[in-house]
Amino acid sequence: MIMNKKYLVGVFNDEHTLVDAFEKALVKGVVIEEVYTPYPIHEILTGMKNKTHITTAAFIYGVLAVALLIGGMYYAAVISWPLDFGGKPFNTFPSFVVVTIVGTILMITLGTLFTFSVRSKIYPGKTPDIIDIRATDDKFIILLDQEKMGIEKPEITKLFQTYGATEVYEKEANTN
Repeated sequence: MIMNKKYLVGVFNDEHTLVDAFEKALVKGVVIEEVYTPYPIHEILTGMKNKTHITTAAFIYGVLAVALLIGGMYYAAVISWPLDFGGKPFNTFPSFVVVTIVGTILMITLGTLFTFSVRSKIYPGKTPDIIDIRATDDKFIILLDQEKMGIEKPEITKLFQTYGATEVYEKEANTN
């Protein structure tokens, strides 16, 4: 079901004014929906308190990849098609190491990419939800859901403008 949501958008020119406004808004009890920046900012990441488990998923993918790769190579070289030539032992484990390392890196990369895409609901043909196109270039954006802001709109607008917002405006966007 597609719904229209009303957002309040604060636009900032630099990182320092954004961080100041972000911290003051959190102190006043403002519920911040999202912050869009051209590059990651440590203060924003810790202030949003969003935990990610992508590193745990990557570790699990790595363990599974090592088990599958070593098991598969052992099966192929020792059980399914054992060849004895030139005194080669049946279990040639040292020759598995390089292939296992490269294969593990590949499996972790593909697994985390797939996991991130599923969690972020990114798929081919999806129409992007772009709040402000300038966020990918040189502007810093704070996005507030008008239904869950925590305080009144004039007070937030004044707060953002006091701490360096160049623009504060309302935006309506479609959400799924």
